[in-house]
Amino acid sequence: MPEPGIASPLLQDHAVPEPGDVTTLGIDAMLQKFSGEFGIWQLRHFVLTSLAWALEAFHTMVMIFADREPGWRCTQLRSSSCGPTICASEPGSWEWIGGKGLSTVSEWGLVCSERYKVGLVQSGFFAGCLLGAGIFGHLSDSFLGRKGTLTTVCILNGIMGLLTAASPTYWGYLILRFLTGVGTGGVGLSAFVLATEPIGPGKRGVAGMSTFYFFSAGIAILSGIAYMFPSWRMLYIITSIPSLLFVLSIIPIIHESPRWYLVRGRPSDAMKIMREIADRNRNYLPPGISLSLDDSSSSNVDRNETEICSSDSASGNLIDVIRSPITRFRLFLMVIINFSCAVVYYGLNLNVVNLRTNIYLNVFLNSVVEMPAYTITALLLATVGRRYLTMMTMCFSGLSCFAGCLALSKGYYYMLARMISGVMGIFGVAATFNLLFIYTAELFPTVVRNAALGCATQAGQVGAILAPLVVVSGSGVAFVAFGTCATVGGLLAYYLPETLNQPLYDTMAGIESSVGGKV
Repeated sequence: MPEPGIASPLLQDHAVPEPGDVTTLGIDAMLQKFSGEFGIWQLRHFVLTSLAWALEAFHTMVMIFADREPGWRCTQLRSSSCGPTICASEPGSWEWIGGKGLSTVSEWGLVCSERYKVGLVQSGFFAGCLLGAGIFGHLSDSFLGRKGTLTTVCILNGIMGLLTAASPTYWGYLILRFLTGVGTGGVGLSAFVLATEPIGPGKRGVAGMSTFYFFSAGIAILSGIAYMFPSWRMLYIITSIPSLLFVLSIIPIIHESPRWYLVRGRPSDAMKIMREIADRNRNYLPPGISLSLDDSSSSNVDRNETEICSSDSASGNLIDVIRSPITRFRLFLMVIINFSCAVVYYGLNLNVVNLRTNIYLNVFLNSVVEMPAYTITALLLATVGRRYLTMMTMCFSGLSCFAGCLALSKGYYYMLARMISGVMGIFGVAATFNLLFIYTAELFPTVVRNAALGCATQAGQVGAILAPLVVVSGSGVAFVAFGTCATVGGLLAYYLPETLNQPLYDTMAGIESSVGGKV
């Protein structure tokens, strides 16, 4: 449509339908033409919903402090029996600095031959995330909805976290951490989709990238909380209460996704939200406008709610994704890329412990390093696009890891070189990790978006489970493995389509008819 000139009417014909006419628009088109792509309503909704990412950071990274190995010292009475390490010292010849209640390691003696149990808890948590991503990804797309899913997982995490603080034994602690992982697997997933779906296509990319600032901020805050509350039991209490407060104070004032309402056969509820968005953004949504799927528009339409959204398009699952050759190929690539990204991200973060510096400062700096990566990626998102940005950031991380392989000799400068290589690797892979959420969400239609995103997230959780095994194999092998994973993931991104400034499709039929035989 040409730009309005001096002689053009202020209100275009599409804004004032003739009496009796009904003009149907997709959600993206309605946001662009009438309601506003990113106004006051979306900003408030986005910030409040994305606070859940900080909660996810609490429940995920709390293990760094709760399962740490505290400092120890030789006792004065039997100093001659105290060796250079705990394992080389006789029982009773050494003691924990600060007492046994600082961490699970000191309380249950998870050292030497029992050290593997620390890794077992970490793997168990990520195994729970793996299960939770699949369960809550499906529930979020089906009857429970995005908001209902977010409510459920926050309640689950809050309760499990408080119970974890009262764990009487190691095995009870392991089970409760697994259950916390189940809930955590659905937090970021449902919060991301709920926060970004009401945003227009022109602003959705930058907004989606910004969600990870909340995760990094949560890690930074957690390091301060852990410093003030060194006891692992008190730390679990302090980091679990915010999840319950979120349910009581934030959940009641945020809205369900209008896209979910539309595909579930409730267009009147979706229109109610769209009109509220327009009013809050000080825009005008004229009467005679209704919603349709996949941005198809027509006039002189008279159909009821069940005709707008048939039962076939109301919900989908992973089988529907695999059945279509277009979405099947996309899912295959995203599974490998997410797996590779998670191995590198969690592996490099775990490898930081080899620096043997202040743990609180380490975690804080680690979270701060990720933030510039998010900013640079967000700035380039609208110009470079999703595909090439994924390739660039993953390959940069891979090259940084390979550079670390060249600095394996002993000495201060070699250690500094390995540290810089690790930091640059985290910088690149953090940008990719951030980008993959918005990219994956844009590659699949609404009816299967959370199912596909959940599957990709599950692949990432498998990578998270395996990352500690790579780290314990040694710095040389670890850097090679991380560099290989990052490079392979970056090269595979070349075969994905670009989604920059493309509409979000609502149905499988919509995406198939639009892209034809292309992936």
